[in-house]
This record gives sequence, C-alpha cells and structure tokens, in this order.
Amino acid sequence: MLLTATVGFAVNFWAWALLSPLGPRFQDELRLSSFEQALLVAVPVVVGSVGRIPIGALTDRFGGRVMFPAVSAATVVPVLYLGLWGQSSLASLLIGGFFLGVGGTAFAVGVPFTSAWFPPERRGMATGVFGMGMGGTAISALTTVDMIDAWGEAAPFLVTAGLLVVYAAVAAAVLREAPGRTPPSGSPWAGMAATARLSVTWQAAALYAVSFGGYVAFSVYLPTYLKTAYGLQQADAADRMAGFVLLAVVMRPIGGWLSDRVGAVRVLVVTFAVVTVAAAVQAFTPSLAPVGTIAFLSLAAALGAGSGATFALVAQLVPGGKVGSVTGMVGAAGGLGGFVPPLLMGSIYGANGSYALGLVLLAIVAAATGVFTATVVQRAVAARRSPEKAGAR
Repeated sequence: MLLTATVGFAVNFWAWALLSPLGPRFQDELRLSSFEQALLVAVPVVVGSVGRIPIGALTDRFGGRVMFPAVSAATVVPVLYLGLWGQSSLASLLIGGFFLGVGGTAFAVGVPFTSAWFPPERRGMATGVFGMGMGGTAISALTTVDMIDAWGEAAPFLVTAGLLVVYAAVAAAVLREAPGRTPPSGSPWAGMAATARLSVTWQAAALYAVSFGGYVAFSVYLPTYLKTAYGLQQADAADRMAGFVLLAVVMRPIGGWLSDRVGAVRVLVVTFAVVTVAAAVQAFTPSLAPVGTIAFLSLAAALGAGSGATFALVAQLVPGGKVGSVTGMVGAAGGLGGFVPPLLMGSIYGANGSYALGLVLLAIVAAATGVFTATVVQRAVAARRSPEKAGAR
C-alpha cells in the first residue's frame, strides 16, 4: 500500500510540476515579465495547496482507495488541455495551470492513507517514504524540456496523461484501506471545522509553510533564478533544479526516521538553523562553485528533512480520524508557503535587479520559525505526552 501510494504521489506531482521547467521558455516565447512568469509557475501551487483542505477531509470520509483514483483521473483533463491547446497565450496557460493544481492535492490523500497502515512509532518513517513522491517534480525537471526538444511541445503532457490514466486504473484495483479504519461520522465540512480548532493543526501549518513551502518555492523558481542570477542555460538550470529536488526527496524519509528516534522538535530546530545560515550565505550571490552549490544543497537537505519531521509530528499527535483533515490544512499551508516566494522574488528582482532581499527574508523567517519550534511547539509536545505517560503509569 505504501509503495502504490508513493508511486501515485510521484505521478501526480510530476503532472503538477509540468509548467515549472518551461517557465523560461514561455517567458521568451510570450515575452512575459518576471512577475508574469512567476505567476505562471505559482498558480498550480496555490490551487493544489488550497485544494488539499477539502480533499483531506474527503479522504477521511471516503478513504484513499476512492480518492487516489479520483484525483489522478481528474488531473488528466488539464494535462491534456495544456499539451494540446493551452500554450498559445498567458491566459490559456493560467487556465490550464489553475486546474493542473488538482494534481497537487494527492498529498492530502496519501498521508492519512499510509499512516493508517503503521503504528504511531513508525509513522514518521512511513510518511517520509510516501513524501519521496515529491520527487515527481524532479522527473518533470529532468524530462520535460528534453521531451519537447525531441518530440514536440505536446510530448511531456501526453506521456504524463497516459501515466495518470494507468495509475488511476491500478490504484482502483490494488489499493485497500487499513484494517479497522472507521470513517468519521458527520459531514466532511464539520470535520474540517473541528480540525481548525486543534492547536497542533496551526503549529504544524506554520512549520510546514516554511519547510515544504521553501522546497516548493525553490523547485518551481530555481530554474529562473539560476538563469537570471548566474546566466545558466535552460537545460543546465533545470538539471540543477532536479538535483536540488532529489536531495530534498532523499532527506524527507531521513527526517521522518530521525523524528521517530530523537524527536521531531529536535530535527526541526536543526533544519531551520541550517536554512537560516544557507539562505544568508546565498543572499550574497556567491560563485556557484563551490559556495553557491553548497548553500543550495544545504537548503535542499534541510527543507526535505524538515518536511518529513513536520509530518512525523502530525502522524504521531493527531487522532486517526482527523489525519486527513489536518494533513489538508497543513499541506495547504506548505503549498501557500511556496506560492508567495516566487512572486516576491520576481517582484524584488524586477524592482532592483537583485534577489538578495528575498533570501535575507527567508533567513529571518527560518530563524523565527526555529525559535517558535523550540519554545511553543516543544511545550505543546510535552503537554501532549504528559497525559500519555500518566496513563501508562
């Protein structure tokens, strides 16, 4: 079940990220401004993020066996539209990108589905392994431009649509719910309201907005940043983005595994400290070899591990019947955290010809989040564990 869900997450995220590697190409062909290009790659992110809230609640109610095939099949439509008709203007790309965001909601299906199959002490690792499906963005970065150059502008979209159809059929046949799963009573919307009253929801949302939001922001905007700041060619920039994504993907289950053993709070404090230092260094736009490369790889490793640690915290502290709803809200915060930075970076560069201010802001936010984790979140975790220890005695 974990393997099947992870593959589905990867395929849907592959589709979700199809526009990002093509941002520089569309900028040249359609003569887009920096802000318009940033908006183009950010629209699927924000739709996929906000959409996780209702999709997470529906997953609590109907289960991943229903929702995984449904989300995958729904994503086929915008993928085909973009591949066959939607690349002629900014307006058509934005329309296609809006509905392409459906693919990003697969995350809110997979976390509750997979965590239900594992005991609490193993859920950090399990959700981390599932989170490796975010490597679908790396597949997109590595293959999209090459496919278009070799077979035409529709090729990557047609390939991805075919894979989504195949996966939807396989998921419908293979996926099963965890033994003992009991759907929550009442409407999904009432469940969402109850979820919003949990303090852990908002604490985890803040952590994920910085950790996964930072990952999403770099994964969609890094090709543009590298081309503009360092003069790299589109293919070279896309390959480097893929390396960033792959390292973050590998570190996500490691972050979950470490959280199972030493505690999610400790892992998060360290990762936010690394992000603070690396972003501050990169604000000076050092040479790519070696300082810039080290800074970006450090960011990738820390953001990936932090994303895994955040959902280790969710999987361990949230009641089973609410994991989907909490995942939806936390996942939305992560996606929205990735929506704002590309727009901000594009605006900052358009205003003063430098990305330094944006990276300084990232360093400040990461430092503040680390302090928040070490204080507020740590107290909340300790308070949650105290009744459990008392019950055990």
